[in-house]
Amino acid sequence: MGYFEMAKTAIKTVMSKPATLMYPARPGKMTILSRGHVVIDVSRCISCGMCMKKCPAEALCVDKEAKTWTIDRLRCVVCNSCIEVCPVHCLTMEGHYSSAVLTHSGLETFTITYVKPERPKKSEPGEPAEA
Repeated sequence: MGYFEMAKTAIKTVMSKPATLMYPARPGKMTILSRGHVVIDVSRCISCGMCMKKCPAEALCVDKEAKTWTIDRLRCVVCNSCIEVCPVHCLTMEGHYSSAVLTHSGLETFTITYVKPERPKKSEPGEPAEA
């Protein structure tokens, strides 16, 4: 009886359509829940390093002194953890796939351009406040 079940399954599999798509010839359908790759808005990044600490693959590196934000695209597992933890929401997930690479060119470095706004100077007690 076991051979009959196996032959039935094999014939059914051969006669059915393939379960996978021929990517990249036929790209997959993108939905709202699809993930592509991480994008940063460097003008809003405050170099807090929360994304780097939360990344399970250690694909991110934030250097406060050099004011750089680096991502290793080949290490990134697109888990969305860095985006969820970002306090200023400068990280987003762009919904398109990139083609496969043959060399390790996945390391991207961005220079952070955020400028911390100056606080107004506090006046000394006894001095009149400037208007």
